[in-house]
Amino acid sequence: MNHWLEKLFIFLLLGALLEILFSIHRHTEMTDHEKDWLKMQKDRRDSLDSICLSKNFSSLERKLDGDVARQLFVDENYKFIYCEVPKVGCSNWKKIVLLLTLNLSRPVSEVTEDQVHKTELLKRLSSYPSKQQAELLNSFTKVMFTRHPLERLVSAYRDKFLHLAPYYSTTVANEIKALFRKNKNLTGNVTFQEFVNFVVTRNTKYLDIHWKPMSQLCDPCNIHYDILGKYETLDQDVSHVLSRIRVPESIRYPDSKLYTKRTNKDITTQYLKELNWDQIQKLMKLYQMDFSLFNYSFTVRMEMSF
Repeated sequence: MNHWLEKLFIFLLLGALLEILFSIHRHTEMTDHEKDWLKMQKDRRDSLDSICLSKNFSSLERKLDGDVARQLFVDENYKFIYCEVPKVGCSNWKKIVLLLTLNLSRPVSEVTEDQVHKTELLKRLSSYPSKQQAELLNSFTKVMFTRHPLERLVSAYRDKFLHLAPYYSTTVANEIKALFRKNKNLTGNVTFQEFVNFVVTRNTKYLDIHWKPMSQLCDPCNIHYDILGKYETLDQDVSHVLSRIRVPESIRYPDSKLYTKRTNKDITTQYLKELNWDQIQKLMKLYQMDFSLFNYSFTVRMEMSF
């Protein structure tokens, strides 16, 4: 009997030791993963800061632009500020901000698109007095997410003009057709070429936020974001953001792999091939700052050939 008890004790002891070893291994993996992500964040910030400095885009005395302040959503419960960049997963981020603002620990899927776009419960930084705006920017965790500028542009076109978003597929579409459609009798959706001609001839200050340069929406040279996320590393970056601000376990950003119809690199390339070189050059000029600040390339990533 004693011999059997000794064997059981040894077995349990070995099991406990193995669990400790596995736990240490998992912790090491998590630590290494965390280090890699923090290094990636540092590299992104250092690159952005360097370009801001070299191009004189930063200013200590610059007043916060009112349009930028409207893009910044504030949650006081978790001391969190999110800059909305349309076509970079912003709807899900606004759902998270809404849940945090209401102090509700619920799945993001329970918040509908209609609710998040029509609610007046979301707080924008522009609603605060200027002195408090500065205080919040200095003390809250600030986050912005970016996406390849041309992929974002194609995504905006497909969403607003092919999926027939009411305002865009009628009011904006009619304006584009009147300006750029040679055959006025021709019916059908606005083409991508017509859309691009419309975008590159507008004053950038008055561009629609769905295709306005990301750098103009969030002013990253003057607002020092704690986290610079990317659509290309969305799941990883989101996980670290939510962990950093310590949100409840039930609030999780939807898995990006579920978006089977989203615009990707291949789809973007097909649309860009419809454009002529002059249109491409004008787009590159329009989004030049986005390409530089957020370290996106065109010729390599898009693999274009003309």
